[in-house]
Amino acid sequence: MNRASAQLLRASLVVVWLATAVVSVWELHGQSRELLAGLPTAWAGGHAPWLPTAIILAGAAADAVLGLWLALRPGRKAYGAALLMMLAMTVLATAIHPAWWLHPFGPLTKNLPIAAILWVLLQDEATSPQKP
Repeated sequence: MNRASAQLLRASLVVVWLATAVVSVWELHGQSRELLAGLPTAWAGGHAPWLPTAIILAGAAADAVLGLWLALRPGRKAYGAALLMMLAMTVLATAIHPAWWLHPFGPLTKNLPIAAILWVLLQDEATSPQKP
């Protein structure tokens, strides 16, 4: 893959992760909290009202760290970490709201091309000459 193509793919992922971090915090008491509605009461803060906020902020922080890592230090480790996080979040979201796979806006199905992009970038890194 040429360098410009790899940079475009990486830039699109940086935007996704950073935008997700910002929107998660922006919607802290709205949509972000609604996403946790499918969790069992004990997990969603039934006994600890601060827990949903902590979960949302931890997820936003992880998204921001990955976005910055992909922007500033791209490479196999960053792509692998992003792929693992995306897979973990997809599994978690599926456990909370399996019907999201059938949602017309595709909040979970959009993870399939993200996984493909990360896989292509990982493979490209593996076959590219090592940087000094």
